[in-house]
Amino acid sequence: MIGGIDHIAIAVEDIDTAVALFENVLGLKVTHREEIAGYGVRVATVATGGTDVELVQGTTPDSPIAKFIAQRGPGMHHVAFQVDDIHAALAEMKERGVDLIDQTPRPGKQGSLVAFIHPKATGRVLCELVQNRR
Repeated sequence: MIGGIDHIAIAVEDIDTAVALFENVLGLKVTHREEIAGYGVRVATVATGGTDVELVQGTTPDSPIAKFIAQRGPGMHHVAFQVDDIHAALAEMKERGVDLIDQTPRPGKQGSLVAFIHPKATGRVLCELVQNRR
């Protein structure tokens, strides 16, 4: 059901500043930028030679990322795991009584489908399931 880690997301206050840090200080390159309509987030994907780092910035004060930063400050936001079939993965989790934020998948970046597991179910770590476009 669960594959490898798809990405690690870091909530940032300013995506351009964060991108400059990852490129200039760490020597990494941004491979993709996208604003996800309807979710109030701007995303920059940084390739690390395996697992991506996803820099996420809220674009509205009521976006989940802006609220996260207001409560906790910038930093680690979630870990995303790859799944081949997100519908089957969610059905299996529901059967086991796992507390889910998303009962059904929603659109993610680059045409993927995503769903979040409630941190109460995962030791206070926000986890995301990602089915990448085939």
